[in-house]
Amino acid sequence: MIAPAPVQDKDQIPEVVDENEEVDDEAEGDVVGNGEAKKKKKKKKPKKKKPVQSDPPRVGLSKFFPNGVYPEGEIQPYKDDNSWRTTSEEKRHLEKLTHEDPETTYNNIRRAAEVHRIVRQHARKHIRPGMTMTEIAENIEEGTRALVEENGLEASVGFPTGLSLNNCAAHYTPNAGDTKILKDGDVLKVDIGVQVKGRICDSAFTLTFDHTYDKLLEAVQAATNTGVREAGIDVRLGELAGLIQETMESYEVEVGGKLIPVKPIENLSGHSISLYQIHGGKSVNLVRNDDPTKMEEGDYFAIETFGSTGRGYVIESGECSHYARKIDAPHVPLRLTSAKSLLSTINKNFGTIPFCRRYLDRIGESKYLLALNHLVSQGIVEDYPPLCDEIGAMTAQFEHTILLRPTVKEVVSRGDDY
Repeated sequence: MIAPAPVQDKDQIPEVVDENEEVDDEAEGDVVGNGEAKKKKKKKKPKKKKPVQSDPPRVGLSKFFPNGVYPEGEIQPYKDDNSWRTTSEEKRHLEKLTHEDPETTYNNIRRAAEVHRIVRQHARKHIRPGMTMTEIAENIEEGTRALVEENGLEASVGFPTGLSLNNCAAHYTPNAGDTKILKDGDVLKVDIGVQVKGRICDSAFTLTFDHTYDKLLEAVQAATNTGVREAGIDVRLGELAGLIQETMESYEVEVGGKLIPVKPIENLSGHSISLYQIHGGKSVNLVRNDDPTKMEEGDYFAIETFGSTGRGYVIESGECSHYARKIDAPHVPLRLTSAKSLLSTINKNFGTIPFCRRYLDRIGESKYLLALNHLVSQGIVEDYPPLCDEIGAMTAQFEHTILLRPTVKEVVSRGDDY
């Protein structure tokens, strides 16, 4: 992406003169010798100023797309038996009908994806050792809220910003009071979510600040790209997992003169995404298996891969920060008044979109842990503790969201960076 230019004060922007303005049809000005009026040009109208993105990005995306149409992602044709879809009149007509829907899925997804690209571009440029996890998370989330023009459940952050470090692979974001600082030798996973009308763009990348683990990052990014390339309508999820595994396991990392194989984390996976539901029911595992489930036309998937220099298996470890109200939450009596009140707050502000404790702090909730834990124990809210490999291991993550359109596959989150 092009680096955002600094915002100019409107008084400092010179007026643009249009030398091709038409002359006024009516006589105006000084009278010449024959009594005819000397004609003058019309008063010049200043050209409409183009919006300029701020640094950090805080100018709403609609200012740059006043027609409400957002750019599509990378287009990949379907392979082999599905290549006919690209030119099929029937499939093209079906896609046209979807596109003309005023609540089109495509445009909502693309709006979320464009926000993601701009916010992550700034994050990749500015995240540096010495910053706190809270500082990094809040900068990303403030940018997301501003660009998506946050409006309750219509448009918002899609889930808490993941900033998992080193052996922690997923589901860590700082809680209030967290003083953790990013260090030179750290491997940082940055997982960002943006949602528009329930359509979530889910994409992640990994940063490291020395070259020790470059091959780990290369392996995981290559595995994600394999998953994206090989995904398609009628592809079996178990077979796709095998292709991802094969790519990742072809890499090694040299640490302290010792070669360490890169292992896919076997109990993490990519996933389908449904309306207001980050995990939609289908899973793209990272190790070959016998799952015969097929990808289908219209499916929306997060192709998400994790690699490790450790055992390749994660367990829950550490203080929980991530939560989400369950889609199929049971209707059970709540004995705590505070739990009833908190559930009302969750329903109003997040619905089934994942949230974290910082988000509850932000909207004015306090002393809510007892109520929150009660909602978890009653099966109404799911908690998602950090997921960690063994101590000393390093983990990496890359992720893209793809849309299986009737005619082509669209990698909606693809950008110039990854």
